[in-house]
Amino acid sequence: MRLAFFGDVVGRSGRKAIAEHLPRLRAQLALDFVVVNGENVAGGFGITEATAEELFEAGADCITLGNHSWDQAEALSYIEREPRLLRPANYPLGLSIPGRGSQLFVTKNDQRVFVVQVHGRAFMDALDDPLQAIARALEEAPLMEVADAFIIEVHAEATAEKYVLGHYADGRATLVVGAHTHVPTADAHILENGTAYMTDAGMCGDYDSVIGMKKEPIVRRAATRLPTERKTPADGVATVCGVFVESDDRTGLAKSVAPIRVGGRLRGAMPSMEGPEG
Repeated sequence: MRLAFFGDVVGRSGRKAIAEHLPRLRAQLALDFVVVNGENVAGGFGITEATAEELFEAGADCITLGNHSWDQAEALSYIEREPRLLRPANYPLGLSIPGRGSQLFVTKNDQRVFVVQVHGRAFMDALDDPLQAIARALEEAPLMEVADAFIIEVHAEATAEKYVLGHYADGRATLVVGAHTHVPTADAHILENGTAYMTDAGMCGDYDSVIGMKKEPIVRRAATRLPTERKTPADGVATVCGVFVESDDRTGLAKSVAPIRVGGRLRGAMPSMEGPEG
């Protein structure tokens, strides 16, 4: 199976780039399933039904959120009506949190893909233990018993925390990929027991910015310590960043993994379709 995950889509520029590039990437890479992080898609803060629909129309099969899940009030009700939209799975148990943190999807070719997102705890608002949330998800949908592919997104700040969760799931998930820091890392590889891993897929946004936001007011505030206008997304040409994984149909584990970078300011990267990578 061929899978792709695309990092945080930031504002109008990111949505425009996804609309431009994702349909072509789906065809060119023969993708069976696509996950897109959309927690910054609505003006850089949260998601709305209209902006989510733009991502679905471009070719997303699943949209994940993160620490900005509820920045747009309508997300609280929209997520209840849209099973393809996921928030972090590790909210405290027993609380009535809208939506779901994981979901089993079935592709057009009747392949089963399980997706779960967890929220990190280091340097972020603390939720419950993400490792325990992953443990519950792995028990719910064992690879090649319930799911043909298993994708874990770790929405977190700390590199080490992402690696810990990657090694914890190694051999039991197809892909563990990080998001949230908005910068693509150079460590896409296959872990010892067959799980593809990348610390951060990067953002789909304008990189002439400060992690997707217009740079001038942020730099000015840092230099003067004086208040400036509200952060707004940079509106230059965006780079679409993500990761591609091809799984083994017999085991559900990764055969190859490679970064995707298309358009904008960053040097491009596309998977080689000639043989395994990672």
